[in-house]
Amino acid sequence: MQNDELIWSNISLNFCSYKVKLRQQKQAFCKNEYNVTGLCNRQSCPLANSRYATVREEKGICYLYMKVIERAHTPSSMYEKIKLHKNYEKALAQIDKHLIYWPNFNVHKCKQRYTKIIQYLIRMRKLRKKNTKKLVSRDLKMEKRESRREAKALAAAQLDQTIEKELLERLKRGTYGDIYNINKDVFEKVVDEDMEEEEEEESDSEFVEDFDESDLEDIEDYELELETESANTSKRKIKVTD
Repeated sequence: MQNDELIWSNISLNFCSYKVKLRQQKQAFCKNEYNVTGLCNRQSCPLANSRYATVREEKGICYLYMKVIERAHTPSSMYEKIKLHKNYEKALAQIDKHLIYWPNFNVHKCKQRYTKIIQYLIRMRKLRKKNTKKLVSRDLKMEKRESRREAKALAAAQLDQTIEKELLERLKRGTYGDIYNINKDVFEKVVDEDMEEEEEEESDSEFVEDFDESDLEDIEDYELELETESANTSKRKIKVTD
């Protein structure tokens, strides 16, 4: 037979795996997931109360859990699970309906816990709508490893290019003689085509400096000189006609 007072005397004075004590505060806390307040005391302890009720949230849905002494012999089905309505007022009415003959402490704490759960669910929805910054961890070892690999690959590519250029120059000079059975005319034709492609790839555009104020003044002086010359020529023509 289950005796609540005997269980509480052992839990409160001796060891309990759910109890958490802090050095600065005298009040102990409870880590049991069915605890309705989170405090370690006689009324809130789910182990020392054969008649107990609490509210829990699972994936955004709230449930009312009720325990009675008639199911104490079946731990797997000790709590009765009731889904609460999404509407706040209807959910409170459900709690009042199922806990109609229960102590006022259990009814009040279940409503209080349900209100707290609804409040943090609303805050979670609001935070999801906001564009918050996401912190991403950086793997510095991987970045250093990749940078070293890139440097090695670049050095290897440059080495291959220099070797290729050196071999082409030696083939042009005829260093190897008749070791490689290559037709000189075909070889020179391929080399010339490569040179033409490289020249075509080079862009004809150039970058020039912007005009300074001194350049603008020179242009204005040049325009004034042209105007004076045109005026002098017109005067000469008038004199000639006279």
